[in-house]
Amino acid sequence: MARQRRLNVISSRDRPPGDYSHLWLPPDYKSGGGLQIRRERNLRAITGQAAEIREGHWDLMKTEVLPATDPSALRYAADVLRNNGLVAFPTDTVYGVGALAFKPEAVQRLYIVKGRSTDKAIAVLVARNSDLLRVAKELTPAAQRLALKFWPGPVTLVVPKHPDLPKAVSALPTVGVRLPDHLVAKKLLELTGPLAVTSANRSGGPSSLTAAAVLAQLNGRIDLVIDGGPAPGGVPSTVVDCTGAQPVILREGPISAADIERAVS
Repeated sequence: MARQRRLNVISSRDRPPGDYSHLWLPPDYKSGGGLQIRRERNLRAITGQAAEIREGHWDLMKTEVLPATDPSALRYAADVLRNNGLVAFPTDTVYGVGALAFKPEAVQRLYIVKGRSTDKAIAVLVARNSDLLRVAKELTPAAQRLALKFWPGPVTLVVPKHPDLPKAVSALPTVGVRLPDHLVAKKLLELTGPLAVTSANRSGGPSSLTAAAVLAQLNGRIDLVIDGGPAPGGVPSTVVDCTGAQPVILREGPISAADIERAVS
């Protein structure tokens, strides 16, 4: 079996965008049949990497990079996620890094790798109404109007959360939900169900618009990056609190306050 190379986390910052030659890739990645999904290998590797993250051994981590055009890339990504892994992928706004929303240990890793405060809830991305019902207890009338108008799209709606949603996603009685308008994200979500997703950058760092930008901040800290080219939006989503009598914009983004007001009036 080919000897696997270890990441050099520091040197990756000095390489040109799109150069992933220094990264560890599955030995069978370039085989004629494409990437072969090996659940047992994933389980051993990802479980070990989770322990390494908890202990701070970033130099031992391996981050894989796969192009979204590979026919097996998204199935492989889903397999990584099911084994408590973290996967970065493009959305219609910026690159996000996600974990299965109903795997608390994996969600907790998101806080660790980003250096994010645990009192900040993580939004959930969905691809179907049936998945939305697993995450949200209900959609207020304002949330329903905004979803009808702007989904799929760059608006995150803060709504009452479903009681079954783990506290690791949100310790609050609410949760942010969004249905992204990006083919790669949508196909991945259709395979996995709800994903807890946050921007693929270190806390306080700039949003990542490319796979190379993700690696510049999270190289060696997450399990996999799906390279789907530049994120088309360029800025994080608009966040709207829909739990009160009137919607309140918590974060400005691609959808303006005037657009939100018109949609609910």
